[in-house]
Amino acid sequence: MAGLGNPGPSYAGNRHNAGFMVADALAGRIGSAFKRDRSRAQTATGRLAGLPVIIAKPASFMNLSGAPVASLAGFYKIPLERIVVVHDDLDLPFGTIRLKQGGGNGGHNGLRSVTHALGSREYYRVRIGIGRPPGGADPADYVLKDFGSAELKELPLVIELAADAVEVLLRLGLAAAQNQIHALGRSPA
Repeated sequence: MAGLGNPGPSYAGNRHNAGFMVADALAGRIGSAFKRDRSRAQTATGRLAGLPVIIAKPASFMNLSGAPVASLAGFYKIPLERIVVVHDDLDLPFGTIRLKQGGGNGGHNGLRSVTHALGSREYYRVRIGIGRPPGGADPADYVLKDFGSAELKELPLVIELAADAVEVLLRLGLAAAQNQIHALGRSPA
């Protein structure tokens, strides 16, 4: 499982770091601390949903996330059908969680990098809705801003639901996970 985000404390609360936030929640669930890995990522290892997992936070910036994800997959011989990428999604209302396999990048440069590095789009994705920027603001600026005060009140529940989505996906597979998690969501996608 790779959570996408930007490294460093100045980015920690940004909307673009929702994937990192979920990775942190999952590492807490398995009782593992992140360690620097040879693949240019922070990794935590353990068991989740009864399966051995590697939870990764690429140490590169979002737009270069693909190389560390592909390096981890290659080193640990993780097949494409076992890779889960957790990321923010402008096209979903704030707090909406959606799961899918494959598809386009939707303008998300982190996904573009992962897709290019893996040579395929067919990895699993857990999408965390952050909503569109208000008033036609630039999406590139919006994703690099911290969540607003109203969002911060709900954010812990959103992160926990996204972490739950990863666990259900691993335990039950995509269709069952979609049925379970999407039923809890805020809006149909």
